[in-house]
Amino acid sequence: MHVLVTAFPVCSVLLPTAMSTITTTRSSFISQPTSSNANPTTSSNPASSANAVGMSPELEQTLSMLSSHRSVLGYMLLSRGHPVSIIRHSGVVFDGEHGRKYAAVIARIVESVQTGLEELNGGEGDGDDVRFLRIRTKRHELMISPDGRYLLAVLHDPAT
Repeated sequence: MHVLVTAFPVCSVLLPTAMSTITTTRSSFISQPTSSNANPTTSSNPASSANAVGMSPELEQTLSMLSSHRSVLGYMLLSRGHPVSIIRHSGVVFDGEHGRKYAAVIARIVESVQTGLEELNGGEGDGDDVRFLRIRTKRHELMISPDGRYLLAVLHDPAT
């Protein structure tokens, strides 16, 4: 466990920081897209997508630091609506149809884990909420930080 924490300190620290920034400035930093099909904010160019959604400078800086980390393959900022929509992304791995598939799967993972927690708590209304998920495979690690309205997911290569 100690190896995982020391090997990926930037991602482990920046993901909750970014979600905290999203949570505290949610009313002013994002304009929700109107349609999941016509989503102009999925550009991998940070400058153009930041202007398109009106991101706060703190969030912009945090996402920029996150995407510049050498092991980060990309990140996605998603709305939690049905269907889930991509608000912003970085990295070619999240471009086009592949990105939409990742978005749908990430939303299903969070929903499944939350449902499982509710079942464990016996349906109590004020039970546990998912705060952070870390999924490691042979090739990648997917870190997900959910919020009431948004999901922030980072895909990273643990080998670098």
